[in-house]
Amino acid sequence: MDSFELNKIIGAILGTLLFVMGVGFIAEAIYSPIEARGPGYTLPEPEGEQAAAPAEPEAPAVPLGVLLASASVEQGQNAVRKCQSCHNFGEGEANKQGPLLYGVVGRPIASHEGFSYSEAMVAHGAAGETWTYEDLNTFLTAPNAFAKDTKMKFAGVKSPEERANILAYLATLSASPVPFPPADAAPATEAPAAEAAPAAEAPAAAPADAVAAPTTTPSEPPVEGTPTTNGTGGTETPATTEAPATTEAPATTPAQ
Repeated sequence: MDSFELNKIIGAILGTLLFVMGVGFIAEAIYSPIEARGPGYTLPEPEGEQAAAPAEPEAPAVPLGVLLASASVEQGQNAVRKCQSCHNFGEGEANKQGPLLYGVVGRPIASHEGFSYSEAMVAHGAAGETWTYEDLNTFLTAPNAFAKDTKMKFAGVKSPEERANILAYLATLSASPVPFPPADAAPATEAPAAEAAPAAEAPAAAPADAVAAPTTTPSEPPVEGTPTTNGTGGTETPATTEAPATTEAPATTPAQ
């Protein structure tokens, strides 16, 4: 290959690069973004708390006895499959990362032999506490809240119905199952605050009959009349007309 051919190749490469650069400049000039053309439309900001719907009142908690009365052992057995990597459930089986759970209902806390419990669990056991249904329900809800720094690294079961199913299954893992707590009635709803309208007031007692004082007609002055003669002395005295009797006004009728 002579120098002439080499120059043509280099020239072609340089020409191609120049062409690509030129196309880029032209495209940037055509499609450059438009700036500083006045204010645009301002989107409204969310109102935040004002736009939020009012929170609904929480439903009253269902007593544990009511949940256990309607719990399903079969569903509880399916729910504990997530626990089988750390626990055994059969009688006489060995411990795993957690203690054996056969006969756990009614058993003193931190008492299963061969397992090293956390200090918080040991403290519960030293206080004489046992695994009641209530304590097991609390522990399954949030293990770390029941016993801080427990070895059970589990977030907990948030559904009350699922916890009741698990407890119903754990209750069967015993030769003498512990009976469920009584199914207390759900708390009744509050009665209305007050009656719609207050009772009408009793009519006021009628006032005692008031009798107006009798009015008297003023007496008229004596009228001189025909003189009469006194039989004894013969002296004439003018006869006087007696004033009419006073008229008594009728009694006033009491107002109703």
